[in-house]
Amino acid sequence: MWFKRKQKNRRLSRGHVLDVKLRSEQVRATRTRLALMAMSVPAVTLFGLYLLWRTGEWALDKFVYENAEFAIQRVDVQTDGVITPDQLRNWSGVKLGANLIALDLASVKRNLQLEPVISSVSVERVLPRTLKIRVTERSPIAQVNVPRPDGANGVAISVFQLDAAGVVMQPLDPRMSVIPLSQMKNVRLPVITGINVAQLQQGHRVALPQAQAALQLISAFGHSPMAGLVDMRRIDASAPGIIVVTTGQGGEITFGLQNLEQQLRRWRGIYDLGLRNNKAIASADLAVENNVPVRWMEADVAPVAAPKNSTPAPMRRKNV
Repeated sequence: MWFKRKQKNRRLSRGHVLDVKLRSEQVRATRTRLALMAMSVPAVTLFGLYLLWRTGEWALDKFVYENAEFAIQRVDVQTDGVITPDQLRNWSGVKLGANLIALDLASVKRNLQLEPVISSVSVERVLPRTLKIRVTERSPIAQVNVPRPDGANGVAISVFQLDAAGVVMQPLDPRMSVIPLSQMKNVRLPVITGINVAQLQQGHRVALPQAQAALQLISAFGHSPMAGLVDMRRIDASAPGIIVVTTGQGGEITFGLQNLEQQLRRWRGIYDLGLRNNKAIASADLAVENNVPVRWMEADVAPVAAPKNSTPAPMRRKNV
């Protein structure tokens, strides 16, 4: 019949479908293998790197950080001041026998610089078994006396010392110094008054302008024309804009905060004028630039005091 449909080859059709399915499964399998390879390569790489890192760490521990050849046998300490080497070693926190390579040099440096009497520190490894420490100490040039109750209805004095920059520290315990106690007692520092007790924090700098000017004056006095002629006993820094020096010879000299060396030269001129007239300075106001007000006293009435250097040379001794 015309309208009779031609039968298709069913066997051929099923084969075609199976072939398509087979190729799809192969593609999926290939993609799966590629995905697994893509994931396994980084994993293997990371695992290899981890093994390499752990092996390197083990090797460092075994051959460096735990190696007895690098055990510290000597801590070589040198300072430009008076602190004993044993005290500096104690402050450093370094123990003999510790591993030199594993030692944290920054920590050693920090331990020492926490002490207000120490200005700067350098630390160096000297392989295989030596640690070298070099210390620069602060040199006190003035002191501040702070009265406080002593618990027995009396008053005791707490002493703070200042270096040339105004950094606050307490006097060094004589047991920590290579200088004999008798020699340390002979050192007299000028006393600065008028500083707020709240500013006297160890290791911190006193920022009061009058106190800074007083320290500059003490530093300049040692090489000024007045050095060796009088000694500065006390410097009052309580008034704004000026400082007042009391000498061991009974004079009171007022300074402005600027041009201190020029004022020291003017002081010498007035001092020489008094000598020619057998007089001593009772008071002089060097803060006034012209027509300096001066009050005189008879030279034989002035207190007799052996002049001392108001800026004693810092006690320096290299300790090894």
